Amino acid sequence: MNPRALILFALMSTISVFATSDTSPAIKVLIVDGYSNHNWQLTTEVIRGIIEPTGLFEVDVSTAPETADADGWDEWRPPFSNYDVVIQTCNSYGGRPDWPEEVKTAFESYVRSGGGVYIWHSANNSFMEWPEYNQMIGLGWRKADFGWAIRVDEDGTVIRIPPGEGGNTGHGPRHDTVVHRLGDHPIHAGMPSKWKTPDIEVYVYARGPAENLQVLSYGLNPMNDMYWPLEWTIEYGEGRLYNSTFGHVWEDDKSEPDRMKCIGLQTLVVRTLQWLAEREIDWPVPENFPTESEIRLVL
Repeated sequence: MNPRALILFALMSTISVFATSDTSPAIKVLIVDGYSNHNWQLTTEVIRGIIEPTGLFEVDVSTAPETADADGWDEWRPPFSNYDVVIQTCNSYGGRPDWPEEVKTAFESYVRSGGGVYIWHSANNSFMEWPEYNQMIGLGWRKADFGWAIRVDEDGTVIRIPPGEGGNTGHGPRHDTVVHRLGDHPIHAGMPSKWKTPDIEVYVYARGPAENLQVLSYGLNPMNDMYWPLEWTIEYGEGRLYNSTFGHVWEDDKSEPDRMKCIGLQTLVVRTLQWLAEREIDWPVPENFPTESEIRLVL
């Protein structure tokens, strides 16, 4: 067993909670990576390091060629329909290409027909000119006039901000943030109502159609002393998507940053993938889960 698996076992109160049913097949996960203004290679490595040791997932990776002129572009066709969940990390921000039209159409069909998608951090910066992608992510890194924004009052009231009102999407410096749960989503069952996570980005004025969207949690951005969504889910056809600002791995990160070692984040990732795959969410919330005042890391 690899070191991370041993650490995961140590986090739980009993080893028995890791037992999986012989009749429950592994969740098939496809990570789509290949280009980003973030360190996408390390992102994929860290994601695999979080989910594979659980024994719940079979993981494959499909890497997009970096440009439309690169070798393999005309042959790159991820088989989305073979998987229960797609983790989308590819980011076209900064002049990087859109996916080929055939891939875009296949992705739309996959989600509309009931697929599950985890929009991983910078992937919500991607594909601004792709209307269906904007519907699927709900909110993304966009200009002020692009679409609706959402903020949250301290008491949990969700407030919709019209296009053109307020600013462009931004985040200010990363900072340790208290995550405030909103409602009782199954992903969060058993988690405290507030818990602290390290060094994350809290997006202000994320923009988009914001339709069929549920905010799951929110956090304070000291830049403007307002609360903004940290996690949200979107329904698209028969499919379901999860989007959040967690999971930042910057281009100059050379090893797994503390924000990815957060026990809260790692618990969320596994439980979110179970939810996206429409499986029973039985991955346990560990006894040493972060509290409102204490960050806790896998070391």
